[in-house]
Amino acid sequence: MRLTRQTNYAMRILMYCAANNDRLSRIPEIAAAYSVSELFLFKILQPLVEHGLVETVRGRNGGVRLGRPAESITLFDVVRVTEESFAMAECFENDAAECPLVDSCALNSALREALNAFFAVLARHTIADMVAARPNVRHLLGIDMLERRAPAA
Repeated sequence: MRLTRQTNYAMRILMYCAANNDRLSRIPEIAAAYSVSELFLFKILQPLVEHGLVETVRGRNGGVRLGRPAESITLFDVVRVTEESFAMAECFENDAAECPLVDSCALNSALREALNAFFAVLARHTIADMVAARPNVRHLLGIDMLERRAPAA
């Protein structure tokens, strides 16, 4: 199974926000950290906001932050809201009626079992796990540099 670019960057947005948990994250900063367009990230943000994974704060000093603790956001949560289809084969889709084995297909059963195993693994890992796996993630994403440049309040 191949996840979409949207899902990949949705996870990256959440990881950035988790690594930058003490302040709001701004889309231009996230885009620069991952070398991707701001417009692309804004499009990805919508389903994350709709499902409570991210909150937005409007205004001059606005930005985004996690909608709930990073420890409670699983990779499966992200995949579920960003992927359109989990059809691994045609027989998973609506037109499966054309197959004479649709009601008793061992292949369909095996693929469904594999997909459920994939989901189970994603459900075991959180955004916090992804950030904790790289102790220097703040440095790698340039967050430390941003804080050094920020004027004192």
